[in-house]
Amino acid sequence: QVQLAESGGGLVQAGGSLRLSCAASGSMFGSYNMGWFRQAPGKEREFVGGITRTGGHTYYVDSVRGRFIVSRDNAKNTVALQMNSLKPDDTAVYYCAADRLGSSLVARSNTYEYQYWGQGTQVTVSS
Repeated sequence: QVQLAESGGGLVQAGGSLRLSCAASGSMFGSYNMGWFRQAPGKEREFVGGITRTGGHTYYVDSVRGRFIVSRDNAKNTVALQMNSLKPDDTAVYYCAADRLGSSLVARSNTYEYQYWGQGTQVTVSS
């Protein structure tokens, strides 16, 4: 089992950057694929990006590809989401999630495929 805690959210102007971090406690962080999701008011939670166990593969939703970068440090039990060129549409609560069942080659993109979730951190992008 793993416990997840996000940090780094806040208020930023459009065009700015934020770096979210997710700290994991518990055992065997390196055995989990990790994902970042977000949920805006009145909308469903959506996949933003993910990274496989060893960090060898990353995946992004089209709307953030080229602007966001997912990375992980298994020695420090952390996963990060670097967000650049932020837009007002990026405003949401951002969650990190862990998947222990998926393939080591693919970070999955459905919420039901992740077994563990953090509490979320708010990101607000002003225009």
